[in-house]
Amino acid sequence: MMKQIKVLIVDDSAVIRKVVRELLSSDSDINVVGEAENPLVARELIKSLNPDVITLDVEMPKMDGITFLANLMRLRPMPVVMLSTLTTKGSDITLQALELGAIDFIAKPSFNELLTTKSSFKQLIIYKVKQAVSVNQKQHQLTSKFINGKNSKILTFAGTARKDHIIAIGASTGGTEALKVVLTQLPKNSPPVVVALHIPPTFSERFANRLNELCEMTVQEAKHGTKIKEGNVYIAQGAVHLIVKEKNGAFFCVFDDSEKVNRHKPSVDVLFRSLLPMANNVQAVLLTGMGNDGAQGMLELKQQGTKTIIQDENSSLIWGMPGSAHKLSAHNVECDLFDISKTLLQHALLTRNEMVTEMKLKKL
Repeated sequence: MMKQIKVLIVDDSAVIRKVVRELLSSDSDINVVGEAENPLVARELIKSLNPDVITLDVEMPKMDGITFLANLMRLRPMPVVMLSTLTTKGSDITLQALELGAIDFIAKPSFNELLTTKSSFKQLIIYKVKQAVSVNQKQHQLTSKFINGKNSKILTFAGTARKDHIIAIGASTGGTEALKVVLTQLPKNSPPVVVALHIPPTFSERFANRLNELCEMTVQEAKHGTKIKEGNVYIAQGAVHLIVKEKNGAFFCVFDDSEKVNRHKPSVDVLFRSLLPMANNVQAVLLTGMGNDGAQGMLELKQQGTKTIIQDENSSLIWGMPGSAHKLSAHNVECDLFDISKTLLQHALLTRNEMVTEMKLKKL
């Protein structure tokens, strides 16, 4: 029998603690070993209970979640899933938490929302706790410190040899930090980048703004009808699919409000499939993330001539999405996270004829 996952719930709301305990305890693989109303109590419970995973509210009295998390990751690193409010302040705190080494986050529902979304919230929190405990925490901490301590060197680029060349990137768990690594290395004359990241509303705009401060390229939350231009990165808005459409020889960001795909909206598969008409002038990338979103779309793009790249397992927080693409042989290249930007620019330098020759040689 599988060893139960020991979880400690840290939240100042007694109602939320009760709900989270009830939902997690409904799964036989999870044992909620304790609750804490603030980080000071949590600190003592961690010592006595030795939990495998912590669920942590981002905004609490006596010691805020960020200060507690920073101390925890320095003294006793362990998997942490943040419970985050869907506010501007909550978004900023959560993004800071991910930079500090939190594994993932869940949008914290209000009491009224719980009455209507309790079932879906239950599935999500159980799924994320189980995924969090599977992470190699030591490796994750080393990677996280490396990401935040490393000065990304901006690569040189002579300019794409192909008109309207597009880079499309999909990511989920661990994706905010992985994207930071890839995008901060790209120079301002890079081909345009469109990104589908599993992230809720309010978070996408704040994340784009934070990245824009770090990157040479202009990073922005995608808007419906925006023309796609060189030197720009377009982050999909939370809760809506992002697709790319061609009109009169130009390409535009377009929103699609259809149903979730692979349990996600925005979905990477939806973005990738929208690029099929121009597949031989596209590069598609799958970074770290839970599940299999993007794998099938990547395979379809590869079959139509797209250069496809996946992040390797060793540098991924969760190898779900790139691993699924690997199983399908949907990738041309498997890369360490810190080599992906260089690979993208090298391929963007190729003319169409050189690209065709390269593909033929690989088939020999």
